[in-house]
Amino acid sequence: MTERTTLRIGDLTTGRIGYGAMRLTGPGHWGDYPDRAAGIALLRQVVDAGVTLIDTADVYGPHTNEQLIRDALHPYPEHLVLATKGGFVRSGPEISTIAAIGHRQYLRQSALLSARRLGVERIDLYYLHSGYAQDASFEDQVGTLAELRREGVIGHIGLSNVTLEQLKAAREIVEIAAVTAHYNVVDRHEQPLLDAAAEAGAVFVPWQPVSLSTPGAPTDTAGPAAVRGVLEPIAARHGATVSQVALAWLLGRSPAVLPIPGTTSLAHVRENLAAQDLVLSPDETAAITALRH
Repeated sequence: MTERTTLRIGDLTTGRIGYGAMRLTGPGHWGDYPDRAAGIALLRQVVDAGVTLIDTADVYGPHTNEQLIRDALHPYPEHLVLATKGGFVRSGPEISTIAAIGHRQYLRQSALLSARRLGVERIDLYYLHSGYAQDASFEDQVGTLAELRREGVIGHIGLSNVTLEQLKAAREIVEIAAVTAHYNVVDRHEQPLLDAAAEAGAVFVPWQPVSLSTPGAPTDTAGPAAVRGVLEPIAARHGATVSQVALAWLLGRSPAVLPIPGTTSLAHVRENLAAQDLVLSPDETAAITALRH
């Protein structure tokens, strides 16, 4: 095992590429995954393939994604790390129905119910899902998670959808183990957040890591021709896919990076994991880094 294939989240060890389970929900991430038996089978195959971290959230479904994970995998393998999030609510499949809530009692309820749905006494990694709630200060929200960690409900605390300033403020209250944000070969506006997370000893978790398009677009969108024009020749030289090259570039950015690509295809899961073995040359890395973003 090397830093190329493993990293630490506090006292936990995980592989460098996790699995984002958000797509195992209904249309618009609302309701149950249409083929529940297939979703359960896929989750079991994901773990068998070598994934050691699964990322979910209470708002995925809502709630159905966490329950699906429990039904598929509980009792969990000892090496599997579960990450979930709280702080968002939604009343329908449209993105306009999503709102951030940070009230202490709501966050406490969210974490406790996530633990119940997942079937665990302690959640390995629990993220504050948004730093933009208006009903509580950001510091109070982080303080609530710190309280839950002291009580043993949460093992490690993460932050999602936060600013660099919020990360700094949170670290004055409690240790932050992970930060998740949109980051890939096209969109690197969160580079300062990645740098700050790595400097603080936290894991940086890019979502939509193989997307060649803007946030919210499907991960299989073709993306700008100029980007593919750089990635495709590199992929051809290595006998790899464009997605594998994108993941390999991410892994090379920092030993703190842990991408969580999401897919409903076992073949894609295996393809993503194989990217851990793909080593880009300095010139190839430089060519991708030089892409405008």
